[in-house]
Amino acid sequence: MPQSNLTLSVSQLNEYIHSLLGLDPLLKNLSIRGEISNFKRHSSGHLYFSLKDSGAVIRCVMFRQNAYSLRFAPYDGQQVVLSGYVSLYERDGNVQIYCETMRPDGIGALYQQYERNKARFLAEGLFDEPHKKPLPTEIHRIGVVTSETGAVIRDIIKVSHRRNPAVDILLCPCKVQGDDAAASIVRGIEKLNQTNVDVLIVGRGGGSLEDLWAFNEEQVVRAVYASKKPVVSAVGHETDVTLCDFAADVRAATPSHAAELIVPDRSEARQELDELKAELTNAALREMQDRQDELSALIRRLSPVLLLKKMDERLENIRNIETSLTKKALLSIEQRKEALKMLSVNLEAVNPERVLRRGYAMAFAEKRLVTGISQVKMGQNLSVRVSDGTIYTNVLGTEDNYGDEKTDL
Repeated sequence: MPQSNLTLSVSQLNEYIHSLLGLDPLLKNLSIRGEISNFKRHSSGHLYFSLKDSGAVIRCVMFRQNAYSLRFAPYDGQQVVLSGYVSLYERDGNVQIYCETMRPDGIGALYQQYERNKARFLAEGLFDEPHKKPLPTEIHRIGVVTSETGAVIRDIIKVSHRRNPAVDILLCPCKVQGDDAAASIVRGIEKLNQTNVDVLIVGRGGGSLEDLWAFNEEQVVRAVYASKKPVVSAVGHETDVTLCDFAADVRAATPSHAAELIVPDRSEARQELDELKAELTNAALREMQDRQDELSALIRRLSPVLLLKKMDERLENIRNIETSLTKKALLSIEQRKEALKMLSVNLEAVNPERVLRRGYAMAFAEKRLVTGISQVKMGQNLSVRVSDGTIYTNVLGTEDNYGDEKTDL
């Protein structure tokens, strides 16, 4: 057998094997069945485990982005079917499967039914966000639909009483697994909707897809959707996702988490109240300090020296106003005197007495002033007013301005 003169390093060999595995179409996309062992969930979110059967074992890794899509929690001894590709981890020289999807073995048909129902309910709008009801801000009573003997109700009571002992828990026991579990869950939801509870928790502990199947049943999904009370779904562990979770108003990772979401923590509320009180106190102190500063400034402005100065300024202003008003008053009086004098002159000019003193007279017949000859008759008595008295006479005759004498009046 011819010998090769080529000598490889370990890194080169592992790189070569890695490239050969990548060229095999079967190893690039395969499905494999086996039992999980040495399962470990890393803090990074990656899953590390081995897959074995009765005759062999192979290492497997499932990276975080694929692990998040799992709808169950893998565990040692579980039979699974996974898909992915085979490659070599060059640093350690280990051949391993890079897992992309994984499902429990033996429930493939059930999982397919789950996906079909999910797509149908989604198309009907049973999972639509606008339909979801908000949780009440004040919680007095919680209705719980779960088994009366499981750890779920104990966890809910424990968390609720720790956060606020005043909140009541009303349990409507039901079956959570088995053939008639779905009908039992629906009865519990409908019964609690007729009570005065503020919100419902529907849930159970973790398990396989088969164990949780009652919460994927159509009648349960529609009962959760139709509930008049807000529903919090708390089925299984954080990685378990049921159709009930999608239809509920709120999904909780665990039953304990559901109680934390619903029941307000009195210690947190008290802390918020204390913080608000401190904030109001500080605001009041700042306001008082501002007013004190304003008062101090006002006192400084109203000191005796400043006050006297202000008073002197006001008195001087008053004296100036008084002087100005006096001048205006005197000027007005003089103006009134002048106007009165002119009125007196004008009045004297038209005074009848003055006219009489110039030799004129006024004749009155029966106390009426005579202004024309047509107002008197022959023999009529007249009173003639002159400057120094009155002359009484009678009419002997008249003569107009044209020299025409009239005697037959």
